[in-house]
This record gives sequence, C-alpha cells and structure tokens, in this order.
Amino acid sequence: MTFDEYREYDATGLAELVRAGEIHPRDVVDAAIQRAEAVDPRLGALVHTQFERAREDCGRVDRNAPFAGVPFLFKDYLGWEAGEPYRMGVRTLRDLDYRPTSDSAYAARIRALGFIPIGRTNTPEMALMGTTEPQLWGPTHNPWDTSRTPGGSSGGSAAAVAAGVVPVAHATDVSGSIRIPAAMCGVVGLKPTRGRVIVSAADSAVGMGVEGVVSRSVRDTAAVVSQMSVRSPWWPAPAWDEPLDPGREPPRLRIGVWTASFNGSPVDAGCERAAEHAAGLLEQVGHVVERSAPDVYSSEELWAHARTCLAVVAAAEAMSWSERIGRPLGEDDLEPRTWSMVEAGLAVSAHELHATLGRLHEISAQAHGWWDDHDVLVTPTTAAPASTLGEYLTKYVSGLGSAFTRPVNVTGQPAVSLPLGWPADGLPRGVQLVGPYGGDQVLVSLAGQLERAEPWAHRRPPNW
Repeated sequence: MTFDEYREYDATGLAELVRAGEIHPRDVVDAAIQRAEAVDPRLGALVHTQFERAREDCGRVDRNAPFAGVPFLFKDYLGWEAGEPYRMGVRTLRDLDYRPTSDSAYAARIRALGFIPIGRTNTPEMALMGTTEPQLWGPTHNPWDTSRTPGGSSGGSAAAVAAGVVPVAHATDVSGSIRIPAAMCGVVGLKPTRGRVIVSAADSAVGMGVEGVVSRSVRDTAAVVSQMSVRSPWWPAPAWDEPLDPGREPPRLRIGVWTASFNGSPVDAGCERAAEHAAGLLEQVGHVVERSAPDVYSSEELWAHARTCLAVVAAAEAMSWSERIGRPLGEDDLEPRTWSMVEAGLAVSAHELHATLGRLHEISAQAHGWWDDHDVLVTPTTAAPASTLGEYLTKYVSGLGSAFTRPVNVTGQPAVSLPLGWPADGLPRGVQLVGPYGGDQVLVSLAGQLERAEPWAHRRPPNW
C-alpha cells in the first residue's frame, strides 16, 4: 500500500479492506510507519515509536475486530501501555525510563478493537498547556504552517492525523484539549458527554476530563467513541440504545449561535466567520437558527472555579507519582508554569474544593436549562487560529484557545469541533457544536449533515 493509497482511506475504510481480505494489516502498518519516518523530522509529533512491536502485532490481530489492522497513536498522557515508556512530557519520568506494568483501561480497549499502536505523541508537560511545546521534547509543528503551534494539549495527535500519519489518534480533554488542536489542525474532535467513554484511570472527582480521539472523518470519531462507551459509576451518563450514527438525518432543530467569547477574549474574524458560515449552512438545510447562548457560560464565577479545579487536578497528578516512583513530582522535576499550577492546587483546602464543586454543579444546572428551549449551540472552537510557536509561552494567549471550550468541560456536555473554516491565510478554523447532556447522537447527526453539505476530506496541508 503506497502512501497515496493509504491516505485516501479513513480508519473505517482501512478496517473494511482488512476484513474483506483485500489487504494485510502489515501493509497498512508499514504504510503508516513509512509515513511517520518521512514526515516526523519536520513535524515533531512522535516522542516514542514501537514499530517492531506493531509489525509483530499484525500477525495477532483479529480481522473481524471493528478496527482490525488500523494504525493508531496514543497521546503520551493517559492511555499508557505495559512495558512502553510513559513520560507525560516530564523530564524526570524520561530519565527514570518509567514504564507501566499494566495497560490502562483505555489502551486495553483500543487493542481489543483491533487498532495497532505504532507510538506515542507529544504533549505539553502533564497536558496542562494549550500549546504542544514541552521543554523535554521541544515543539510539535502545525502541518498547515510549521512556524505555528498545533494547539494543545493533544497537539501531537492532531498534527499526526492532519499530516496523514494515522487516520485516528488518542486525545484527552479537560479544558478543550481535544477540540482546540482539532480546530487548529483542521481535523474532527469530539468531547463526549462526561462519564460516557472509558477512561485510563478512575474518574476525577472534579469531572472536567474525558478521553477520546481526533480523526479526519465524523464516521471514524462516531464509531470509535461508540466502541469506547461505558457507564461510569461516578458520572452515569444516559445510556446509548445503539452506536452513534452520523448518517442519521437529524430532525428540525432549534440552534443558538454565539460568536462572542465566554471569557472576554477578542475573537479573530476568521473564527467568527467560520461559526457564522456553519450557522448559515444549518439554516439552509432547514434548522431554526437564532442568536443565543447560556448566559452562565460567561460567568466570572464559572471561570474562576474552573481554574481552581484545574489547579487541583495538576496537584493531584503530581502527588500521585509517590506510589509509582517513590516520591511526588516536585519543583525540580517540573517546568515553572506547571509547578505554579501544582502549588496553586496544593493551596486549596478540602473545604474549599467541596464548596467549589458544589457551586459548579449549581452553575451547570443553570447552563443545562438553556437546552430546555434549544437543541444545539454553535460557536467558534477557538477565539484565534494557531499562534506562532513560542508566543503562548511568552504571552498570555491561553484564554484564546479555551475561550469557547472550557465551560463545556465544567457542565459535562458533549461538544465537537469540525473543520469548517478555511480562510485565505491557510490556517484552519474550527466550529464547535455543543449538545445537551447525553445528546451525543444529536451532535453526531448534525456533524454528519454538515460534513455532507460541505466536505473537508479533500483538504490537506500543502507539501505534506
């Protein structure tokens, strides 16, 4: 299989070829490996490769598995595999050559689906930044413009998918980290409803984080997320009666569109036009579109409490390493920005966290009330396109990335970023669709409808 042949198929298409016996998994994996070796010196997306193990896995794959023989990349945050290096962008873990002794629940499920992992992708340290520029590995480059970031924290995965290394890759999202890099790299990124998809470890009490994938097609994202579904005992989302189906035509929906950022950040004209364009497409196919959004998404209290929760997550992550390496990760192990978040989290008392979570649940209930009269919210995914590498680290631009995404992590609702903005500057802009709690099928149906109305499969980074 040549690369030109390989890149014409999404993960679903490749698995169909393998199941039909038209191609051997080894041919597919070899095409992915050749692609990775050719482009990663320019891209900087991979921090670990396991090519020989992947070739050996080809002989063991069940050809009847849903994604038999399809190459896959794990983000180097969560999704750990037994015996493979796991670093999270942390220098100390690299120096210790830390390797887990068992697969995470997420990784075990990915392998059971027939995917063949070929490596791990770059991420900011502990997946805490909106750009993928860790000191440990250096930057991942956006294939649409290598002087720019692919976003974060799943930037390595999104860049690898956009550059055609794999059709689908692991991603995580605690403040927009699936949707932001999807938007900046021109791919699809779905944050499922909280508690609906299997996670690598026990769900955080904060409840803002999920795992998922980035991909090039809505059907791939829908199929993988469906196969990863689980009823969380911590956050029980409504059950799915059947797999997500992007081919199902949605009913006539009432859709709110909003282009002013929820945190007061200025919004780039290209990002705004992308959302307006998507709203126009939805109106053309028969949906009711109006100017509206949940007021509470712009609440200063929501944003302040969310920052507290993110700091607590950082502190909990750093402290959790005591059992694995014999001590927590401290100031000498971490980048200054990471350590400042850890320190902020350590300063939060149990009483303060309890009060914060209680208030966020009340705020979430207010947000959910907007969906009593609406079906979907449409916004830009980000307030700005991909920034120049280094800019995020020297200026405060993080709010531009999460300006539309973070409130949805607080409320636990599903949201998807679609590559529907393609201005003349050559930098993709994403459009975010937000659904009601448990309304993943509504989003996937609408995303499929937009993909059919204005396909993006032919759009690829130039010179890649």
